[in-house]
Amino acid sequence: MTRQVIAMLLVFGSSVMSGVAAEVDTGRQLVDDFVTNVVTLQGDFEQVLIDADGQIVDRTTGTLEIQRPGRFRWSYIEPYEQWLVADGLNIWSYDVDLEQVTVKPQAEALADTPALLLGGSQGALDQFNYDGSYVEKDTHWVRLHPRNTDSGFVRVELGFSGDTLHRMVFFDNLDQTTLVSLSDVKINEPIAEERFEFVVPDDVDVVGVPAVAASPEP
Repeated sequence: MTRQVIAMLLVFGSSVMSGVAAEVDTGRQLVDDFVTNVVTLQGDFEQVLIDADGQIVDRTTGTLEIQRPGRFRWSYIEPYEQWLVADGLNIWSYDVDLEQVTVKPQAEALADTPALLLGGSQGALDQFNYDGSYVEKDTHWVRLHPRNTDSGFVRVELGFSGDTLHRMVFFDNLDQTTLVSLSDVKINEPIAEERFEFVVPDDVDVVGVPAVAASPEP
């Protein structure tokens, strides 16, 4: 799993998979409300990538901004700077140190990935199967499986404190685990439109061809 995917802490190890079973309807309601009622979300994140042997191979921090439907911005700050901007049509990945931008059509890049749950429309849940929930300490965990695993993800767990998302765990088909912790989360507060617009800097290499919006019917 790459940082471009979520794309996306605190290491809580094997305890993530333990806990007391919770009412299924409660977990389903939490994720339904998150996808349906959260229009904007912003906060800080810490992300850790753990390999199949349980070793930490990458640790990053930054900020996250989401505006539904279809727009988000992951700004990696440490240990090196990278922007991941979804403008509703394309996803732009800008590596500041390498002075390189990679662009992909958004619909193709996000299909069946956890990023679709974060920034997608209300229909995003249709691409996932709900697999129950459980409570561990103050966190209510919701398990989801993508219906199509071609994207490389086999399971997603979303952790809610109250009704606010504050933990995410992504499992891929290489037995790697990405753990994300959110802090200073703000829900449904205005975010400047330009945060979801990407202008290619001068003298930067661009890899890929962006999709172009269809012209309106005459």
